[in-house]
Amino acid sequence: MTTKDIYLAGGCFWGTEHFFKQLEGVTATEVGFANGHTEHPTYKEVYTDTTGHAETVRVSYDPQRVPLAFLLRMFFKAIDPLSLNQQGHDVGTRYRTGIYYTDPADLPVIEAVFAEQQALYDQPLAVEKLPLKAFYTAEEYHQDYLDKNPTGYCHLPLELFEMARKARPQNV
Repeated sequence: MTTKDIYLAGGCFWGTEHFFKQLEGVTATEVGFANGHTEHPTYKEVYTDTTGHAETVRVSYDPQRVPLAFLLRMFFKAIDPLSLNQQGHDVGTRYRTGIYYTDPADLPVIEAVFAEQQALYDQPLAVEKLPLKAFYTAEEYHQDYLDKNPTGYCHLPLELFEMARKARPQNV
């Protein structure tokens, strides 16, 4: 099986990771920090909003089972794409939304889904779409956080996780 990666910043990475883990065809997730200006930041450093990093989830997926366009449409269902540096009650540049790619061949798909989503709004989307400059894995206690802490904080409504479990590429 050949997998691909896409890096998605959707606010607090605990909920974003848990959301993507529900999707059929996602083979692995990892939370970390992306596209900042410091090397090997800690959560404590990123939390100060001085590193330039966004809380981000590396989503590994099987493109034979789940197309990138589907993953991106699901991403847009899990964020407020008009909110700059804020998702839910979480505020700061570390909570900005973004799609960070490593394969330039993914850009046409990203652009197409972006255009499709932008057509739904009168305001410009506040979602970055950039090549991945760097990704640093977050500390172990952040990985699979909501699996380890089922009653832990999450900015996403629980119904969204159920929707993700049932979603299939043909019905989104």
